[in-house]
Amino acid sequence: MPEDLIQLIDQLIARSTESQTVEFKASNDDAFMIGKDISALSNAAAIEGQDYAYMLWGVDDATHGIIGTTFNPLAAKHKGQELELWLRLKLSKNAEFKFIPMYYRGHRTVILRIWPATGYPVAFDGTEYIRSGTSTQPIAKNSQRERRLWEVTKSEAFEDQIAAQWLTAEETLAMLDWNTYFRQTGTPLPSNRTEILHYLESDHIIKFLDSGQYAITNLGALLFADDLQQFPTVARKALRLIKYDGERKSSPSRSQTYAHGYADLDDIAAVLQAWLPESETIGRGLRVTNISYPQIAVRELLANMLIHQDLTVRGGGPLIEIFNNRVEFSNPGSSLIRLERLVNDPPEARNPKLADLSRRLGMCEEAGSGWDKIIDACETAHLPSPVVQQSNDPESSASIMVRLSQYRPYPDLSPSERVDACYWHACIQFANGDYLTNASLRARFGLEDSYSSPISRLIRESVSSGFIKPVDANAPRKKMEYIPGWA
Repeated sequence: MPEDLIQLIDQLIARSTESQTVEFKASNDDAFMIGKDISALSNAAAIEGQDYAYMLWGVDDATHGIIGTTFNPLAAKHKGQELELWLRLKLSKNAEFKFIPMYYRGHRTVILRIWPATGYPVAFDGTEYIRSGTSTQPIAKNSQRERRLWEVTKSEAFEDQIAAQWLTAEETLAMLDWNTYFRQTGTPLPSNRTEILHYLESDHIIKFLDSGQYAITNLGALLFADDLQQFPTVARKALRLIKYDGERKSSPSRSQTYAHGYADLDDIAAVLQAWLPESETIGRGLRVTNISYPQIAVRELLANMLIHQDLTVRGGGPLIEIFNNRVEFSNPGSSLIRLERLVNDPPEARNPKLADLSRRLGMCEEAGSGWDKIIDACETAHLPSPVVQQSNDPESSASIMVRLSQYRPYPDLSPSERVDACYWHACIQFANGDYLTNASLRARFGLEDSYSSPISRLIRESVSSGFIKPVDANAPRKKMEYIPGWA
């Protein structure tokens, strides 16, 4: 059922005064004013616990009479740049809004729907704004109001916010792959629609509205959307695949966007696997397919990037880039765990509700064993260790990238790749209650006994760099054992 925008305007103008979350305009199209008001109204919506805040053009702010507007957000520009694009560049990455031009009782109006701030306050041009009565003002630094806003936005879960609403029961179920929910949670499929909706509501996948209609939450859309593009708040979170015909981003490429939600991780992994390079060998008359990357490592990295991405970064989503010699997994947000401690530190969930339901769906484990599996799979296949890079460029959103590289013989590995492999091997051994030794490291690289001396040199280099340390520095040379440098 389409949203009744006429009824929405009726409700907004019926209010006796402007509120903390509603602002009326005539035809003011000042870009800076709009940006500041988006920041203020988004922050106010978070504080007030509202699903949305609104700006409405074409209404007299004193009488609330409909006067129409000449403001056209689709054609408006600021300094030669499209207004909406300029606003998105000036607003913090957690800002989400939507212009809706329409005619109301014969008058041209514009609705600006603004989502509440999540994760942190919404800022415009580096400044956080708030509503004070009916005016917009910068938030005083270190004030009680600023502290309250940070408390509220930190606790405001993106997963709970609304992705689509005013839906009938039929429309709700048609937009979601609810069969996957029952199949993967092991819940018996109910025999009637009412019970299906009850289960979905109990897991915060949908909400029952006071109007008798339904809403789908961001959590529900992220995991079970039949088509993520139907949900503006999470459309940019659709997984994108790019395959390059070479080893550089300048090489020719083709791309695909995975349209569905994340819940069926096995299906996503199968789509990705079809894009990854393979080779065939023939032995004893049988044709054998050799995959370039361990399937368990690929699956765990998929789960990590989808579940632990920073959902408050509205303009970015998960991306997988496939090159001839490597595959890179990228997602918005920095790691909550120090990169060098990914194997051994307790897990932390940026999106706890998404992580909890994903665990019950069998997509991941909350025991923190994902990185152990990734490193262990690379060691078993004698691949270079995964490379983890984090970007904290102040001009853009933080992001994290993990690179898997194809097999190369030990002599072809760079010095840094050898030391990285040595360090992660020590971490895995330590996590398993064991130690790194010359023999275990040779086995990790798939090397014969003749490589004992080169491996000893690698161990000495790793010790001198502080990556690993001996358990007993006075032990006989052939019985030396090592643990991570931080242990």
